[in-house]
Amino acid sequence: MSITVEDKNALIKEYARAEGDTGSPEVQVAVLTKRISNLTEHFKTHKKDNHSRRGLLKLVATRRKLLDYVRAKDEARYRDLIGKLGIRR
Repeated sequence: MSITVEDKNALIKEYARAEGDTGSPEVQVAVLTKRISNLTEHFKTHKKDNHSRRGLLKLVATRRKLLDYVRAKDEARYRDLIGKLGIRR
């Protein structure tokens, strides 16, 4: 259910704003989106896994807060980010 180190490094490289950037909101949202999509696939076969469902809801809430932060700081960055990630809003 978690993402591999290679996947995470690829996401960091793609969404980093500068060299060595691992903590910007864009990178955090990208990693959370990958984890959310993995959990969503997991629930297609394990419908009654309510413990993991709680974790999924926490991830979605965290991503929402980060997206709200980016939107408040710079609307263009926000629109670019949700466009690249394919998040519907």
